[in-house]
Amino acid sequence: MQPCGGNHVANQFGAFGSAVAGGAAFTLTVQGSGFGTDSLVYWGTTTRATTNDSASEVTADITAADIMNAGSVQVYVHSGGANSNAMTFTITP
Repeated sequence: MQPCGGNHVANQFGAFGSAVAGGAAFTLTVQGSGFGTDSLVYWGTTTRATTNDSASEVTADITAADIMNAGSVQVYVHSGGANSNAMTFTITP
């Protein structure tokens, strides 16, 4: 993953910063700055359906299969040809 050099910054998750393994699907909010209309949220190495709410907030659809097992996932936003920093999303047992 190539960092964006400060142009796109992901600094926090919205209401869901973690989930319980085996839980239901949900919408993940990523807050930060510099997100363009072409933003894609990466859940690990794969993209998730993403909505650009503003230059400081994007949302992504996280499926029940994404949180089936306990562990952690690196989440970042790709926009304008560059990636934000990655944040760790925790899936608890």
